[in-house]
Amino acid sequence: MKQIFVEELKQGANIMDFFMVKMIGIKMGSNRKMYLDLKLGDKTGEVNSKKWDVVDGEAELLDQIKAGDLVKVKASVTDWQNQTQLRVTKIRKAVETDGLELSDFVKAAPEKPDDMYKYIYDIANLMKDSDLRNLTTRVLEENKEKLMYYPAATRNHHAEYAGLLWHMKRMLMTGMKVCEVYTDLNMDLVATGVIVHDMQKINEIQSDKNGVSPGYSFEGQMLGHIVMGIKYIDKLVDELGISREKAVMVEHMILSHHYEPEFGSPKKPLFPEAEVLHYLDIMDARMFDMFDALSSAEPGGFSERVWILENRCLYKPSSFEE
Repeated sequence: MKQIFVEELKQGANIMDFFMVKMIGIKMGSNRKMYLDLKLGDKTGEVNSKKWDVVDGEAELLDQIKAGDLVKVKASVTDWQNQTQLRVTKIRKAVETDGLELSDFVKAAPEKPDDMYKYIYDIANLMKDSDLRNLTTRVLEENKEKLMYYPAATRNHHAEYAGLLWHMKRMLMTGMKVCEVYTDLNMDLVATGVIVHDMQKINEIQSDKNGVSPGYSFEGQMLGHIVMGIKYIDKLVDELGISREKAVMVEHMILSHHYEPEFGSPKKPLFPEAEVLHYLDIMDARMFDMFDALSSAEPGGFSERVWILENRCLYKPSSFEE
């Protein structure tokens, strides 16, 4: 039975508890000795971990532990560059008699996948533009099975069970409000961009049905979800007989939503709906990462440094009335 969660880890403590392996690998240190580098997690977060001085016989046993496995570890909680880290001394795979509940280890979106899917599908199905309606409903129907559990990333924002659906729903909720303010925006086009922009993440990254990703697929490594997304849409628009103008605009939204070449977008947005898509995407990702970091901070204190947020420590206020 699990007793201590990641968000409860205190520096200097010695623990013996269960975690899910999120990433694992045996590496060679600068001292020419092997060590185990792994990321452990549960439903409250993740923690970088190390097991130093791995010997040859031990390496063969450790090599049998894979991402997604539940393990029992004995470790001390330490600090490394202002980040909590576990110094592992013992590790083994969990067994059935340990009596573990999977729900303790899998971080999940706060809403049911079926409910999120219905919200998104209903918006697609009510689009006034028949071409965009046919495209988005087709995309959702073809990918429904994986959407029920797929994360939106291997780490960082929405890297959780059904995280991709949660990301899409929140972007749609915000996007609908933005369209109410900026009434010249084409709401159907904004919604289409939200639905298709990250859809090929279900083929870019690998995931088990618990929403745990061990890394990227071969195509994901070589092409990425932006190129894969354009190829996917290009095939569908031909099948559906969608006009070239609409097809290219949707593909441009996928192409430009990361905004900068160094982040995978060779073109910046060239029309308002594409510009809005970028900011909806970055806003939802940033809010997820910020609130996730602050969830373990004490009121009136700062979070640990957040690498994806330029290594900032975020402040959690204590004096505001609810």
